[in-house]
Amino acid sequence: MPEMPMPRRTNWLANVLVKCLPIMAFVIPLSILYYLYPDTFEMTWEGRTYYLFFLWLMLLETIMNWEELQIERLRLTFVRTVFFAISFSLPTIYVVGANFWGWNEVLRQLAATNGIAFSDLMPLSIEYLVFAVLFVVITFVGYGITNLRNYSLTTVFLGAIGAIYTINNLYPYGHFTPFQVLVPTTTILAAGVLNVMGYPTSINYIQNPQYGSLPVLTAFDARGHSVDFNIAWPCSGVESLIIYSVTMLLFLGHSSIPWRQRVVYFIFGAGITYIINVLRIVTIYTIALGGGSVTTFHDFYGQLYSISWIISYPLLIIASRTLWGKIMTWRAGLGQSPAVFPLKELSR
Repeated sequence: MPEMPMPRRTNWLANVLVKCLPIMAFVIPLSILYYLYPDTFEMTWEGRTYYLFFLWLMLLETIMNWEELQIERLRLTFVRTVFFAISFSLPTIYVVGANFWGWNEVLRQLAATNGIAFSDLMPLSIEYLVFAVLFVVITFVGYGITNLRNYSLTTVFLGAIGAIYTINNLYPYGHFTPFQVLVPTTTILAAGVLNVMGYPTSINYIQNPQYGSLPVLTAFDARGHSVDFNIAWPCSGVESLIIYSVTMLLFLGHSSIPWRQRVVYFIFGAGITYIINVLRIVTIYTIALGGGSVTTFHDFYGQLYSISWIISYPLLIIASRTLWGKIMTWRAGLGQSPAVFPLKELSR
């Protein structure tokens, strides 16, 4: 079937619109979700705040791969246009069906019937996973299989959040043993920092059918008041390290940085990510001992510690390498030169 003609004067506008269509496909469904559940967009743990980072990453990858998404590659036949229109509407159809046609309620009942501890949270986990799949479908139909890798960072980020939430719902607290490996070390480090800050601590371990194997960290203030919390794998830094790993492996894999430097960047960033999470736990205890709202910090602000770092770290790498390249060029007396780490290299 012949391709649909495109008037020359509308070529530029069509080019921009086609490149932004994946973002636009999620604006309406996320707006509906915000209208229905505004509080969930203020929660990073088992909430929807990560959708804001999802949109930010999607926009970033669109800008980074702008030149590769040429309009001549995106001309649509009639059949392809129909398929793209259908895929474009799928996120909205899913949100409407899940929240107005009873799909979420069926999922809750199915989860509860099968003995899933956090059955009420399963619809949110599935929502993340469905959005990740639909984003792949929209990208594939709109841009073709060769451009799927240009949005791999966005896709894996969204899918990782959904997978982590699902695992926590299926194996809550300390029941998922592989992720509990880092918990004792994290607890000891947090206790050490609290001790340096003048808060004596003690660590005990509990083992029961409901919580599994969990360390209990107790901190005391100068007045003798104490607070104690069970520390499970979502609090130990595993969640942050998983998100960091998939994000950085994709980022560094698309870069032109020499592989030895990539290893250094990855290890350094992983260490900072882990330390940030230890400090997040310390902050929870200081807030509790001071009489503040631990729930607000735990469910929203605390997670922003590591996520803000993970999102910012690739940009810091780009900026530092660009600045260093210009400094070395200036010192060599060669004048201005292109950045050592141009954005277009990210997608090669």
